Amino acid sequence: MLNVLFLCTGNSARSILAEALLNELGGGIYKAYSAGSHPAGQVNPGALQKLREEGLPVDGLASQSWDQYTGDAAPDLDIVITVCDNAAGETCPIWNGSPVVAHWGIPDPAAAPGDAARRQAFDRAYDQLKRRIEAFLQLPHQRRSPTEASQELQRVRDTLSQEEAANE
Repeated sequence: MLNVLFLCTGNSARSILAEALLNELGGGIYKAYSAGSHPAGQVNPGALQKLREEGLPVDGLASQSWDQYTGDAAPDLDIVITVCDNAAGETCPIWNGSPVVAHWGIPDPAAAPGDAARRQAFDRAYDQLKRRIEAFLQLPHQRRSPTEASQELQRVRDTLSQEEAANE
């Protein structure tokens, strides 16, 4: 099993969606976690609503600090993916396992103004993350060099970002 940590500053929306999606779609090959550098302390209700609408489990999802993924008691991580631009620009802790690190910037759905726009933003963020995770799951599962693995993860982001931009 490969451990994947999704990071976002607040760990309340995008990283939570990604954690739930990978745990659902990963077929037992991956164990997903999520955390934030400055966790909000609670999962955004819009994220929980979207996950429930999609039939994904929400039990156990929590906004937590990335400090839980450092130190002797923390799991070894194979991959760390930032899903917000703020987290990508921060100096991350030293992770156990020397993971491959990649960035998949997704606009913050919680920042959308108004209920209707926020709901659409959660739909869009969920769809973007789902497509990226599905593409990620098509990659070979065997161990690769960190450089090769990082490049593959960045290709997933770049290819799908271009498609998403073309469809807007």
